[in-house]
Amino acid sequence: MSQTDDRDEIPEILPLIPLRDLTLFPNLVVPLFVGRERSIEALEEAMRKGHAVALVTQREAETQDPSPGDMYEIGCVATVMQELKLPDGTAKALVEGVQRFRVTEFLQEDPYFLARVELIEEDERTDTEIEARMRALVQDFEKAAGLGKPIPQEVVVAAAGIEEPGRLADFVTFHLHLSVEDKQQILEALRPKDRLEKTARFLSKEVEILELGSKIQDRVKDQMSETQREYFLREQLKAIQQELGQTDEQQAEIEEYEEKIAQSGMPEDVEEKARKELGRLAKMPAAAAETSVIRTYLDWLTGLPWRVQDEEHLDLESAQDVLDEDHYGLEKVKERVLEYLAVHSLTDKMRGPILCFVGPPGTGKTSIGRAIARSLNRKFIRMSLGGMRDEAEIRGHRRTYVGALPGRIIQSISQAGTRNPVFMMDEVDKVGMDFRGDPTSALLEVLDPEQNDSFQDHYLEAPFDLSDVMFITTANLLDPIPPALKDRMEVIHFPGYTEEEKLHIARKYLVPKQLDENGLTPGKLDIADTALTEIIRRYTREAGVRNLERDIAAICRQVARKVVEGRKGKTRVSSRNLTDYLGPPKFSYGLAEENDEVGVATGLVWTEAGGDVIVVEATKMPGKGEVSLTGQLGDVMRESAHAAISYIRTNAETLGISPDFTESTDLHVHVPAAAIPKDGPSAGITMATSIASVLMGCPVRREVAMTGEITLRGHVLPIGGLKEKLLAAHRAGVETVLIPKENVKDLELLPEHVRDDLDIVPVETMAQVFKRALAAGCAPKRAKKRKARGTSG
Repeated sequence: MSQTDDRDEIPEILPLIPLRDLTLFPNLVVPLFVGRERSIEALEEAMRKGHAVALVTQREAETQDPSPGDMYEIGCVATVMQELKLPDGTAKALVEGVQRFRVTEFLQEDPYFLARVELIEEDERTDTEIEARMRALVQDFEKAAGLGKPIPQEVVVAAAGIEEPGRLADFVTFHLHLSVEDKQQILEALRPKDRLEKTARFLSKEVEILELGSKIQDRVKDQMSETQREYFLREQLKAIQQELGQTDEQQAEIEEYEEKIAQSGMPEDVEEKARKELGRLAKMPAAAAETSVIRTYLDWLTGLPWRVQDEEHLDLESAQDVLDEDHYGLEKVKERVLEYLAVHSLTDKMRGPILCFVGPPGTGKTSIGRAIARSLNRKFIRMSLGGMRDEAEIRGHRRTYVGALPGRIIQSISQAGTRNPVFMMDEVDKVGMDFRGDPTSALLEVLDPEQNDSFQDHYLEAPFDLSDVMFITTANLLDPIPPALKDRMEVIHFPGYTEEEKLHIARKYLVPKQLDENGLTPGKLDIADTALTEIIRRYTREAGVRNLERDIAAICRQVARKVVEGRKGKTRVSSRNLTDYLGPPKFSYGLAEENDEVGVATGLVWTEAGGDVIVVEATKMPGKGEVSLTGQLGDVMRESAHAAISYIRTNAETLGISPDFTESTDLHVHVPAAAIPKDGPSAGITMATSIASVLMGCPVRREVAMTGEITLRGHVLPIGGLKEKLLAAHRAGVETVLIPKENVKDLELLPEHVRDDLDIVPVETMAQVFKRALAAGCAPKRAKKRKARGTSG
């Protein structure tokens, strides 16, 4: 039966079946599954009357019971070639599309759809343009099949044999993976030329997708091939190693490093660098010399606490308790530390200055740092900078050197295992500088809160954030610290302890500590306060308490020996039997001189160990005006001596001294304890008093000590370290102290009982110094006689 014959036999009124997810085209045979009651009735009616049925696609496939408005107007008349009833009540039919139609009217909806249809005639004429479109369509169809589209080869051959343009478009559209809406557009394109154009557009898009998918597939295939090749090679290598009795230790090591890198929490740029080095390690032979260098580098990178930090529990009251528990006195220091911690608790990111503890040895600088760490619940790191001369100690060595390691800062943080410890750098004033570099310059970056968030270690070659580290430095002297480094730190001065403070510290801290360390109990040894006072006065002379603790430890060791030897009961140590344990006193307590003497003046100096009392001696002898200065004096102290002599020569007549004494008299100025270097300007008025005393023949009062710098005009200039000097004078039993008037403001730092015990006299000129320091009535009387003699002459 031909299509023309079919078309002649198609009645005007036909039963209609709505289709879901299917669009039928003319000249195509498809299987049709019918399950809805109306559709089954319509199929039965078609089988009874000429096997013709109208098939129309639903607009929405989800509609279960469609109405005429839920269906497209244009469909395809089909001939039912075969019908098969299924056991579940549904039916299966094989239908062949015959011709397009348009629904003009629905005559009934129950028990099945019955519609009046208008058949649509198609123009199958062709021209050159249509033939060109047909050839291009067939080529694209073949191309789609070649790119992996699941189109059987016989379908491609059949498409090439179709000569009608409309039928070719229908055929190609049916075999493309298009939506129902797209296929309905082709069905409703009544002109063959338009149908070819739309089909070509859909096919072109499909080819583009297939080409992209093919590229992706080829890329994945290549990657898979490379992966499989590598897998097979590794499996072969494992087999060879097993045959040789070896294990794949290197592969296990690589996997271990990969896990460490993933868990380390390092920044992305550092992680990328680490993985690059790991890749180099994986490609190297196990026996290569550089593998150990890369392993060490990866161990350092993965071992650093990139994100690990201690959780702080900052409570100012508990911090105060910790500081008071560990340290007696130092009120100003504790107050400043608590202020620092208070600011830290109010800010998320501490960008304040670095603390620098400056003071004599043994005054508690390092232990205060430990107490700060304990109060913050942070790890404590201590690094000594004393004697450091190589910059690489701070920044590390580059990996090109044999045995290269990171700097001590990175090493310490790695050992601590946290990125926010309390880091104490001891003895920052004792850093050296030579041809190997200047470590203090390397510290500039470390101790600068504005730039240490990306500290560059030469070994790591990657930035490490030090901004969460709390840096504290210590020093005995402030002057040796370079100005640029000093500018980055906030200085907190640690004063020396008074005698009462030392006694309290010994009784509360040192004695219990040494008893415990030497295996003794209070029931075995009792050190009386009189013995402790005697040790402080006659066996130690220091600003701190280290030597005091050593002497207490010496007593404890001797008692421990006696206990082991069988002594029973308690041993009591007092001032009476102290020499049995420590030997004769090392220092004399009280005034340096027993009597007022000519040419001997008492001065006050400040050293690394705190304040101290010195004696300046002067003597004259016949000569030619030469001046000898001995006692290992520094340049500044020598200049002060010459300034004092020049002042005395200028005012010789007023002082009752012969103006021509320099022509016939030699002077010798000596400062005892010649083995100890001495320097500084603060002994200027002391040397002037000593020289004036010997030239005038006037004794110096032994109970008077003095400190101050002298000028050529006899003015007394201010000095530093006043508190330590006055504490030394108090320890030595001095009654009167002469200080520069401009230093009166510093007396507020002095303990009240020391101010009450000392007669502190501010002076501005040497005339005031001579008036208080020289024996009463001596200077005025001699000056008067000299003046009368000059008048008579």
